[in-house]
Amino acid sequence: MNFSFYIARRYLVSKNGKNAINIINILSFIITVVGTAALFIVLSGFSGLKDFSTEFSNYFDPDLKILPVNGKTVGISLSRKRELEKIPGVALVCAVIEEKAFLNYEEKNDIAFIKGVPDDYVKMISTDSILYYGSWLSQSDAQVVPGYSLASRLSLTVNNYGSYMQIMVPKPGANAINKLNMNSSFSRLDAIPVGTFSVNETLDSKYIFTRLSAARKLLDMNDSTASAVEIKLSPTANENEVRAAIQDIFEQPVKIKDKFQMNDALYKMLNSENLVVYLIFTLVLIIALFNVVGSIIMMILDKKKNMKTLLDLGAPVSSLRKIFFIQGSLMTLSGGIIGLVIGITFVVLQVRYDLIYIAPGIPYPFAMDVWNVIVSLATITVLGIIASYIGSRRINDRLLSQAKL
Repeated sequence: MNFSFYIARRYLVSKNGKNAINIINILSFIITVVGTAALFIVLSGFSGLKDFSTEFSNYFDPDLKILPVNGKTVGISLSRKRELEKIPGVALVCAVIEEKAFLNYEEKNDIAFIKGVPDDYVKMISTDSILYYGSWLSQSDAQVVPGYSLASRLSLTVNNYGSYMQIMVPKPGANAINKLNMNSSFSRLDAIPVGTFSVNETLDSKYIFTRLSAARKLLDMNDSTASAVEIKLSPTANENEVRAAIQDIFEQPVKIKDKFQMNDALYKMLNSENLVVYLIFTLVLIIALFNVVGSIIMMILDKKKNMKTLLDLGAPVSSLRKIFFIQGSLMTLSGGIIGLVIGITFVVLQVRYDLIYIAPGIPYPFAMDVWNVIVSLATITVLGIIASYIGSRRINDRLLSQAKL
């Protein structure tokens, strides 16, 4: 066994003759354990928040969405739709229409995006999961399903056939609004809210679903035109191959977005927050590991006589430095591993038993992620090595000359 490692291990596990040094070593070890556990728990908490914040994408967004590069519409004739359906890995193709519209219900007004969807759209997204109250669209064009927040603002009553919601969009080419005759400036759809959906505050305030045929009639669009084409992939699909095949089918330039790209602003914000929190806790760890540097220096000063003996036996200065470098590294590594065990135990208990709640009935979302384990252990290891190196450099010619006196 390497004698530097052997001595470092003995220094780490054996008690020192001076009580103050023992206390400093124990405090340094505890701080390392607590710091690592805190870092892992916070990273796991943000992973859980990220999953919680983007959970809606799993049952609201399609796997792929085809959008026009130029203009507001994309051509989707029946023959082109069949070509898309024949692509290996494509399970479902749905043309959709999205347009901003003016809403009026019993003298209350609002603005939202109307989204026209076909009858088989229930196979595209989990409509059962997002439906909050009432029912989904049936065969009637005079039906809508608004978001819960939108319905609350307009005080909508579901299935109230005595009061219709008016959905209006400007007619193409209507440059000025005729206040005396609104019908000449706006296309209008009168519809009954048959249900409400709930996903998150943003989407609940933004969208109102209707049938594709009703949206086309409202916007005066033909059957071969849509705002976007949504694709559902089979579990065995190769997304890159599907993307390439889609680009070959469309004559006009189109952009294809996956769930991540559809919510890129949200993902960027969450990743930025995660990075900031990681950097803050890393800074806290750096400050905490000054205790490790201090404990190493205290050990060096206490072991001057031992170093004199080793020097007399022919040990080089580099070996003496290596002893305390290894001791500090072992301290931080062992503290980091124990801290990780504590952090992992806490996260597992939180995920399984809901120990902490954000609000009554809403447990704080935590997520077990191997990447967080790697990041936490790598961070404490690197910082521990740096701290140990700084502390071990305290062994210099002046100190050794004092040891020989």
